[in-house]
Amino acid sequence: MADTAAAPLLTSHKARPSIDETMEAYMGAAGSSQLLKAVLLAFAWALDAQQVFISVFTDAEPPWHCTDADADASSCSAAAASPCALPPGAWAWDRPAVTSVVSEWSLECAGPALVSLPASSFFAGCLVGGFLLTTLADSLLGRRKMLLASIVSMSVSGMVTAFSPNVWAYAALRFVSGFGRSMVGTCTLVLSTELVGRRWRDTVCVAGFFCFTLGFLSLPALAYTFREASWRNMYLWTSVPSLCYAILFYFVVQESPRWLLVRGRRQDAIDTLQQMQIGGITSSSFSMIHACAMNDDDDAGASASSVFATLHSMWERPWALRRLAAIMTVSFGVGMVYYGMPLNVANLGSNLCLSVTYNALAELPSSILSWLLMGRINRRSSVVALTAAAGLWSLACVVIPQGTARMAAELVSFFATCTAFNVILMYSIELFPTSVRNSAVGLVRQALVLGGVAAPVLVALGRRNSFFSFGVFGLVIGCSGMFAACLPETRGKAMSDTMDEEDHTCTF
Repeated sequence: MADTAAAPLLTSHKARPSIDETMEAYMGAAGSSQLLKAVLLAFAWALDAQQVFISVFTDAEPPWHCTDADADASSCSAAAASPCALPPGAWAWDRPAVTSVVSEWSLECAGPALVSLPASSFFAGCLVGGFLLTTLADSLLGRRKMLLASIVSMSVSGMVTAFSPNVWAYAALRFVSGFGRSMVGTCTLVLSTELVGRRWRDTVCVAGFFCFTLGFLSLPALAYTFREASWRNMYLWTSVPSLCYAILFYFVVQESPRWLLVRGRRQDAIDTLQQMQIGGITSSSFSMIHACAMNDDDDAGASASSVFATLHSMWERPWALRRLAAIMTVSFGVGMVYYGMPLNVANLGSNLCLSVTYNALAELPSSILSWLLMGRINRRSSVVALTAAAGLWSLACVVIPQGTARMAAELVSFFATCTAFNVILMYSIELFPTSVRNSAVGLVRQALVLGGVAAPVLVALGRRNSFFSFGVFGLVIGCSGMFAACLPETRGKAMSDTMDEEDHTCTF
């Protein structure tokens, strides 16, 4: 009888409770300790944002001026787009050459391919790491170990990047950094939402988006602080705190009990719930976990023999492939604009620090709107409307001349893109069951990153013709967003835990 008072028992029910029902019974209330850990976990997004957008400042072309007093003023003005047309000694950088990789390594006359190589290498590393590592969080390592390994590798590679001797080593280290951070956002999002009940899922998800914004906002402040110093300081001051966070993470954050149950590890799930210190749970109140329907330990061990078992389980189900193809197509367009717009602010003809700050601030109301949309409006229609709006305003930037009006149009487009980005990540969590969720969300994020791989090249081309940046951005996100209409609606629905459960409930 003591067990009956301590925890929900289903002795009067013939059917065994599902994992989702079990976790909702134990974690649905979400005490202050749970929420605090979820918010601490969400802070990993801030560190992730710093590494994603740091090249906006470190790889920017600094302003320059003519120094030859005898030079014709009109000829200097005609060459204002680039100093390459001027003879040596006729111009100089406004700030010390060490403030940017472009000025330190004399890349001002290099082609778009070389100038964009470090940023493209970073996104390429994200892409490769995502495809190679995404299934490990669902199979061998779990969410916690995978996230810890990603944060540590991102931090160490960032510190080493600060000592790059040339652009080739710099690009290679950016690739390694991208490979290491490829699972930070995915594991953070999945783990934080699995540590709380359904009631707090949207709130915890939006907390991660806010933290990402804070990390983005910290970069203009750092860039202004080190405006006369070496760009290497940016990497050191973002990587060292990240490593300190990894140490704190190791001692505070636990593994997802939901994932442990899906893997058939009942006792580990019980131990984790006890470590989380959820109110009302004692060592004798886990009878519902013992009764819930889940994989047997032997089956879980067999499925763990292949790290690509989760991908195989999606491949053999048509509904999973259709969902994955549709949301990855949408994500590609959103990713191109989301990662490309901040890189493209230098083409707006305004102050770089202020432009990036405005873009980062646009993510704050975007996070609030995302929270409102996820709680009240269908995910599918939200994504279609947001991507269409982002595309139209991006196309408007092509015809609007440089100045305040173009910046305003760019901010509206970026705002809509940020909101679509947030909704898509939450949408992808709900589209796939626990057994393959991290792999599916990881693939969705890789589609976002794939769009980011192409963005730096388009931005470099856009310095000569804005259609190659703003125009292509608008067309791609507008067209790809229409594929969201093919997805099923998930708002308010319970999350499945196994592919078999989803087989019986899916409508698409």
